[in-house]
Amino acid sequence: MKAIKKLTTNLAQNYIYYNYGYLKHDIKKLVLSCRQIAKQYNVKPLEIFFFMIENKPIKQLYTHSYNFNTATGREIKKQFKNIYYEI
Repeated sequence: MKAIKKLTTNLAQNYIYYNYGYLKHDIKKLVLSCRQIAKQYNVKPLEIFFFMIENKPIKQLYTHSYNFNTATGREIKKQFKNIYYEI
């Protein structure tokens, strides 16, 4: 699978199917939530996507410490959840 450069619903859906085999959640809501959180924290939506899907750290936000989420990481996940279920 080629590397994703810009977060779109089609590329996100293909990435999840390719790596995990199935999709449990609404992909449109997932991408919109990533974009809104990215605007709030001034990062790329793709970084939020990988943080939520694969728990990859976002270096400029310091989301992990010793492989555990920091307060910032937990806050991002909480806000993401709220936005996802509001849409």
